[in-house]
Amino acid sequence: MSVTANSVWNNCLAFIQDNIQPQAFKTWFEPIKPVKLSENALSIQVPSKFFYEWLEEHYVKLLKVALTRELGDQAKLVYIIRMENTYGNREPFTEKIPSTSRGQMSPQEMDVPIQSKNPELKNPFVIPGIRNIKIESQLNPNYNFDNFLEGDSNRLARSAGMAVANKPGGTSFNPLLIFGGVGLGKTHLAHAIGVEIKDKYPERTVLYISAEKFTQQYIESVKKNTRNDFIHFYQLIDVLIIDDVQFLSGKSGTQDVFFHIFNHLHQNGKQVILTSDKAPVDMQDIEQRLLSRFKWGLSAELQNPDYETRISILRNKLYRDGVEMPDEIVEYVAKHIKTNIRELEGAIISLIAQSSFNKKEVTLELAQQVVEKFVKNTKREVSIDYIQKVVSDYFEMDVATLQSKTRKRHIVQARQLAMFFAKKFTKASLASIGSQIGKRDHATVLHACKTVDNLAETDKQFRKYIEDLTKKFS
Repeated sequence: MSVTANSVWNNCLAFIQDNIQPQAFKTWFEPIKPVKLSENALSIQVPSKFFYEWLEEHYVKLLKVALTRELGDQAKLVYIIRMENTYGNREPFTEKIPSTSRGQMSPQEMDVPIQSKNPELKNPFVIPGIRNIKIESQLNPNYNFDNFLEGDSNRLARSAGMAVANKPGGTSFNPLLIFGGVGLGKTHLAHAIGVEIKDKYPERTVLYISAEKFTQQYIESVKKNTRNDFIHFYQLIDVLIIDDVQFLSGKSGTQDVFFHIFNHLHQNGKQVILTSDKAPVDMQDIEQRLLSRFKWGLSAELQNPDYETRISILRNKLYRDGVEMPDEIVEYVAKHIKTNIRELEGAIISLIAQSSFNKKEVTLELAQQVVEKFVKNTKREVSIDYIQKVVSDYFEMDVATLQSKTRKRHIVQARQLAMFFAKKFTKASLASIGSQIGKRDHATVLHACKTVDNLAETDKQFRKYIEDLTKKFS
């Protein structure tokens, strides 16, 4: 270790110590070791990537001032991250990262991957004791683009998915976050992208995993003290697909490890694909730094399919199953089941089953019986337009008044109730609800919902409004 590096860093520490709290100095600067000085670049060793990120986020300006005092305006700081591994050898993993004066790193500034000198890899997808490091994609080949039919409700998400499949890691859609309600095809589309990539680029490592399974693997790695193995396994993936990422809510340890894996993949040009039942802005208990990563690429919403798309889905399903059905029956099912694709296909499967088991001809009457039972057993979803109409009629005003900018109390309350019921009875995001109810933002919708909850507890008359309107939507 160079004496010059020591002396420069000691002078920097003296300056830093005078400018921050003693506890902060002890926590964030005492563990740092100077490594070498090369011209005007000082290399320092830090114990983890999280440590480095914290310094860059909170102390980059202070570090810059301290270093400039010692080495002049052209001073540079290089971090060497040293992480102990669990592969049985004593060589640590190291990674050199230049500091940035902006407090954030750009993808180009962190292009040196963490390397292990031991090629053995522990794969969390194989049974312990069986030597196998091949990574299976966990993809379902039945979920492909051929049977993911395009419509107005999914055009953006499908087109973005195709672009990613054609050039994984090479588009601005990284990460690609697909969000929407239950049964609208998020998982199908995520698999379809992975299947297409495997077909076009067989040498790429593609992995599909649910956020729940990812969390279970992480917990297991902590128990067995193999956390580094877990991280390094995921850092090898070329295309990582994580389903139902909202499952990470409140799981700070899993979020932290995913944050580091995500950074490594993104900065090395790997593709990340996520699905969620909510837009990033509506996710609760997800760390802000992770949410900001989700917003780097494209968030594409899958909405309820329109009538034409529902017809196409049903006809495609019948064609694949080799079943013929009269147009009037297909149209009847499409007209009466509007909520999501899963329910739509479920109804047609029930209809085919009823016909084959009971040796009945598929008639309109049979379709009506099946659909009626099916709809009764599923929660009907009402539209935001319908909610606004019902609330406006109840308060004897028109929808335009409800959506207006006026601050009259009774109109504001009606508008807040419409937002409250839209959040309760639809799968729409807060931003989407606000946009449709008078072009408000998601924060206004959130405030409206809290206001309605509070008034329901304190205002007897307001509680009656809620009860009356709830009956209309049941």
